[in-house]
Amino acid sequence: MGDLHAALKASILEGIPKHVPPKVALDPTVDHAPDRPAPLSAQQRRLALENALRYLPASHHDVVAEEFLQELDRYGRIIMHRYRPTAVPMKAYPLDAYPAKTPHAAAIMLMIMNNLDPAVAQFPHELITYGGNGSVFQNWAQYRLAMRYLAVMTDEQCLPMYSGHPLGLFPSSPSGPRVVVTNGMVIPNHSSPEDFALMNALGVTQYGQMTAGSYMYIGPQGIVHGTTITLLNAARLHLGLDPEQDLSGVTFVTSGLGGMSGAQAKAAVITGAACLICEVNPHAAHKRHEQGWLSEVHDDLDVAIDRLVASRDAGVGVSIGYVGNIVDVWERLIERKVNIDLGSDQTSLHNPFGGGYCPVGRPYAEAMALMAEDPDTFREEIQSTLVRHADAIDVMSERGMYFWDYGNAFLLEASRAGANLDDGNGGFRYPSYVEDIMGPMCFDFGFGPYRWVCTSGADEDLVATDRIAAEVIQSMLDDAPETIRQQLLDNLRWIEAADGHNMAVGSRARILYADAVGRTAIATEMNRAVRDGRLQGPVVLGRDHHDVSGTDSPYRETANIRDGSSFTADMAVQNVLGDAFRGATWVSIHNGGGVGWGEVMNGGFGLLLDGSDDAERRAQSMLQWDVENGVARRAWARNPGAIDAISRAMDRQSDLEVTLPTLVDADILDRMMEGME
Repeated sequence: MGDLHAALKASILEGIPKHVPPKVALDPTVDHAPDRPAPLSAQQRRLALENALRYLPASHHDVVAEEFLQELDRYGRIIMHRYRPTAVPMKAYPLDAYPAKTPHAAAIMLMIMNNLDPAVAQFPHELITYGGNGSVFQNWAQYRLAMRYLAVMTDEQCLPMYSGHPLGLFPSSPSGPRVVVTNGMVIPNHSSPEDFALMNALGVTQYGQMTAGSYMYIGPQGIVHGTTITLLNAARLHLGLDPEQDLSGVTFVTSGLGGMSGAQAKAAVITGAACLICEVNPHAAHKRHEQGWLSEVHDDLDVAIDRLVASRDAGVGVSIGYVGNIVDVWERLIERKVNIDLGSDQTSLHNPFGGGYCPVGRPYAEAMALMAEDPDTFREEIQSTLVRHADAIDVMSERGMYFWDYGNAFLLEASRAGANLDDGNGGFRYPSYVEDIMGPMCFDFGFGPYRWVCTSGADEDLVATDRIAAEVIQSMLDDAPETIRQQLLDNLRWIEAADGHNMAVGSRARILYADAVGRTAIATEMNRAVRDGRLQGPVVLGRDHHDVSGTDSPYRETANIRDGSSFTADMAVQNVLGDAFRGATWVSIHNGGGVGWGEVMNGGFGLLLDGSDDAERRAQSMLQWDVENGVARRAWARNPGAIDAISRAMDRQSDLEVTLPTLVDADILDRMMEGME
């Protein structure tokens, strides 16, 4: 282990190598990003090359220039494959293995390497963590520079990250964040997909998704608790399921196993449902099967459907993977008259024309080749496939299926393609899961996807932190109001069973839905466990950006905000600013994520619990704000659950005073509007 850690330190401290590294062939053991050539003019190609070469010593330029242009023509951006470090495996190492002057910087290095671990990332060698284009860095020179800066920084310096570009180390305060990340921040009138393709090709911006570009991804586990909550509550609301029942005998059909979407398979098994999940990329499907996230995988659609029906009839929780196109699945279910209870979709439709969705009738490799060689035909086939997809959903829904958009922009892109999904009132006929479930049941009450990473890498620490969280939730149940009691009970069952579901991929991490009270109490107790030696190392706290306060997205996170403000982004920006000066170790704010570039503003944080009094103070200050900002905004939108939650928060905290709305008598509004509609 000593030699490995020595090699890790040497690799990080090297930064940009003095000599040109040898050219490397693409590794066939990992999945690679599809070819996505960008239509650039000669002047734009010249500028992209000049922008890339400025990272390297002049002696490298003539050696690598042609190769960089080839990457630009193939991938639509310059990745610098030959500069990818190979001295040690890319993964999260224990905190003390990193060369660092401050543990806060070491924690960030750990999280960056976890985001690029081949067991975790979708296209690791292209620096893409999930979602088809969710990037940690634009190129490997940026990775090398950022890691070296982190290795030498002190607690009186800050590293600004401009869309993957490390600007340098700047003097700062120990109380401020060590790293401030921005991804995709552009002038609003230049936030179209075409603008992104050009700026990404030039090497001046990137799509950070949510937790990819903020170094907080923990594999598909990151949304598995939320997916479990969604499935349970969809069945309770629409199938009349008792809260004490599981989903045995319930069928669920969906698609996507590439990154975050892989959570669907595990969540189905946890809830007891019979799930058929489609994935067009064979590598992604088999990867999830090998990791234990998918029960079985099939290439024959009728065999997969037969297994679904048999599992339903037997009341067995199982995830059945099918390698193929989801439209074929829905249309075959219609032909065979197999009724489905619950349906959704998690293809990467934030990026429909860049490989996030595939045209029906073409295998994955053929579809990716068409995208590179004939993008206009590819676009036409994608749009016609989306219309067929929506038509099939309509038929299944008429037969009794409850369908929801899983925040992946399915309804948005299908409607843009020409599908008739309008509800007659300017919205969609099918709800976003945030509108129906996650918003009113979780976010309005302050519950969202809290997460932590045990930096020791020890399984024992993960089990111990699970136990701490369970004890906190159990104590909260003693005097919990009825409005949140069921949520707490569901969360307690989740965390008590979490270790048995073998969800950790890469770092030793856990996801748990919790509110401000729960997050703060769990963090406080974990910090004390680090201090007194119950834990072998510090803990990194974070969350998904898909949370109570972290994201402004009218098609997902803020879909149940109906006062006209769902297209504003004050909440997400204010949240990051507030987290920064309340004690976060690092913060991030992104354009794009989930539903696409220009459609959402989202942010997040990381906070290291090192056992100190200072860490406890930071956690207690920051975590309250990180949740209550969004609850207050939702309360102002007149959401009843949020009004209840923020009112209880004010009762707990004498120094919290929130502006609450006065509810207007509908009769007054009706009288004022007479004759005007």
